[in-house]
Amino acid sequence: MTPVERPILTVLTTVDAAEVAQDLARGAVEARLAACAQIGGPVTSVYRWEGEVRTAEEWQVVFKTTEDAYPALEAHLLAAHPYDTPEVIATPVVRAAAGYRAWAAAEVRGE
Repeated sequence: MTPVERPILTVLTTVDAAEVAQDLARGAVEARLAACAQIGGPVTSVYRWEGEVRTAEEWQVVFKTTEDAYPALEAHLLAAHPYDTPEVIATPVVRAAAGYRAWAAAEVRGE
């Protein structure tokens, strides 16, 4: 499969501080587990945890990676994440510009 055809994913997580989001993003990109990461926030999250409904300010981090690199990215996020049960959700990119797809695959592979 050529880099242009290789499936890419977006992977989402949330954290409680902008600095933590930056650390997760930088760590994943430096380790070539993701081609890039975008940080957005603050966002307001409403969720149930330990039997009660809570509201918290969080920052979202969206990573761009390949399907092949996902297991290593997930392991990295689970190890580095400050939450007991972090959100790590991968979504396949159904369509992407060929040049972007090739760039993302090359960055993750270290080419």
